[in-house]
Amino acid sequence: MDTTTALAPTGTDAVVRHSAVEDVLGMVTGTFTVSLGLFLLATSGAVTGGTAGLAMLLGYAGGLSFSVLFLAVNVPFFALAVWKKGWDFTLRTVLAVALVAGLAAVHPLALGGLSLHPVYAVLGGNLLAGVGLLILFRHRASLGGFNILALILQERLGWRAGYVQMALDTAVILAAFAVVDPASVLLSAVGAVVLNLVVALNHRPGRYLGA
Repeated sequence: MDTTTALAPTGTDAVVRHSAVEDVLGMVTGTFTVSLGLFLLATSGAVTGGTAGLAMLLGYAGGLSFSVLFLAVNVPFFALAVWKKGWDFTLRTVLAVALVAGLAAVHPLALGGLSLHPVYAVLGGNLLAGVGLLILFRHRASLGGFNILALILQERLGWRAGYVQMALDTAVILAAFAVVDPASVLLSAVGAVVLNLVVALNHRPGRYLGA
């Protein structure tokens, strides 16, 4: 997304855009980091916000594949992305969602059944997911769903993307009470706050000049 603002240093005439190679590496790095974070969450039976959290909840409830569900729940938001953000952003987002879905299926095969302390898994998983989202945002992509809506509201109304997503994620976390035990839900809520604080405190217009 375009993050050029009046806060750019004096003398800056144009934003230095990422090259194609940088975008590819950024997409791979961002999606790998996010998917690894989601894998850590899954090891503790926790959830997160957004469409990823929704896909996890549906997976816990119905035993379906997270990868398939994550792709499915994002489809309606792709249309919103085309309408408000254009084809370039949308295609990058579709690719990012597909990569996360694919990598989410690879991590269990590569890492096997890890036994992690729930607090470590939830906090570490959400920190990784937050960092991965920042990387994707800075390469003009997202993970669909609430990310798209949050970015649109930040651009149009000046609302912080992280805070907007935090509010939307609350609804997903509350819905988890129907599927996950209360202790895991409360820990998941703390983790969701951590994730969105990472985004809110680091993804501010004017603090990053690459595009």
